[in-house]
Amino acid sequence: MKRNQKGAKRRRRQIRVWTLTQARAVVPYLSSVARSLREHRLDAATHHLAAERLARRPGRPDRATLTARTDAARAADEADARYDAALEELHALDIYPLDPVAGQFLIPFVHGEDLAWYVFDLFNAEPLQSWRFQSDPLDTRRTVAELEQEPVDGTWLA
Repeated sequence: MKRNQKGAKRRRRQIRVWTLTQARAVVPYLSSVARSLREHRLDAATHHLAAERLARRPGRPDRATLTARTDAARAADEADARYDAALEELHALDIYPLDPVAGQFLIPFVHGEDLAWYVFDLFNAEPLQSWRFQSDPLDTRRTVAELEQEPVDGTWLA
C-alpha cells in the first residue's frame, strides 16, 4: 500500500525560529499571555470539577442543582474558549505550551542544524534560563549562558 506523499507534503508547516535576542524581547508579552492562559486553564478546570461534582450527587437533582450544574458547565465552556483564544495567540507566534499550568512554554530556535527550544518559565526570576534540543527528553535543560558563550560563526540559523 502506497502512502500519500503529496498529502504529507501539503500538511508540512514551517515554524518560525527565534534568536535569543528576539526571544528575550517577547518575554513581557509572553508573560502576559502565559498568565492568562494559566488562569483560563485553572478556571476551566475548577468549573468542570464543580459541574462534575453536581452531576455525581446522589438522588434526583432539584431545580437549584440543575441550574448550578448548567451554569458551571457554561462557565467551563467559556473558560475553555478563552484558553483556546490565548493559545491561538501563542501558536500564531509559533510558541508552544509545555505545561501551561506550571507556566512553561517552548520557543523554537535552530542550534547548528538542529531544532532546539528555549524553555520559558513564567515563575522563574529570569524566564529564559534554559533550552533543550528537540531530540532531548522533556526534562532535559541546558543553560542559555552556554549559548551566549558560543561563537557566532555560522552555527546559528535563524
